[in-house]
Amino acid sequence: MTSKMTGIFPVVALVTIMCLAAGCAGLKGPSCCADAGWVSIFDGETLAGWTQLNGTASYKVEDGTIVGRTTVGSPNSFLCSDKNYCDFELQFEVKCDTGLNSGVQIRSAQKEVENVDPNAKADKNNKEGRVFGPQVEIEGSPGQSGYVYGEATGLKWLSPEPGSKDPLVKEHSHFKNDEWNHFRIIAKGPRIQTFINGQQIADLTHDEIYGTHPKGFLGLQVHGIKADAGPYKVAWRNIKIRKLEGCKEGSASK
Repeated sequence: MTSKMTGIFPVVALVTIMCLAAGCAGLKGPSCCADAGWVSIFDGETLAGWTQLNGTASYKVEDGTIVGRTTVGSPNSFLCSDKNYCDFELQFEVKCDTGLNSGVQIRSAQKEVENVDPNAKADKNNKEGRVFGPQVEIEGSPGQSGYVYGEATGLKWLSPEPGSKDPLVKEHSHFKNDEWNHFRIIAKGPRIQTFINGQQIADLTHDEIYGTHPKGFLGLQVHGIKADAGPYKVAWRNIKIRKLEGCKEGSASK
């Protein structure tokens, strides 16, 4: 009995390691990986669990992916999760046309009356219903994919790197143009970490944005384009999330 059990333990350990590795790499691991807490939030067939906010870009399911297409004259559009998340680890794959700026909102919300500045100029970013919050950038290389932007918050870039005068710091080429790219985002308290294709891009601690956005929905952005640009598309697949110990989450209020 002892000899048999001794042989089993290495196998169990190996399977466990494989499951964790599959989760961290964004690969499709065996069913045991569900025990690690990962939950798919896109079923590959419908947009159930998601609601479009702002803009008129189109979102459709095609070949197991969510495809967002630009519409001339539209402001930024967002396909948003119906659930709120606070502390979490998020993984997805994305392919984005060169020339299109996109992103994924995290811990975001829609502006209510109290979020609109009555003394500020009335524009597309300063009105009730506007999606706002932290956004993880998606764009072609060389560029700023993976850095964190304060969408419609007035804070602009939350990550310091885009403000650098050093071109090697300001931009990078870890995003593979015209290919699928694996993103991993960890949001824990005021700290946000991002990774692209296994390479860490951002490690940001921002108390101000955490103070206003400790939790919120996710949002897949199709950026507005100029009249003479596009059409462009961006596609997402294998979107999954696992909650980390933290605040209560629940449904998004829209």
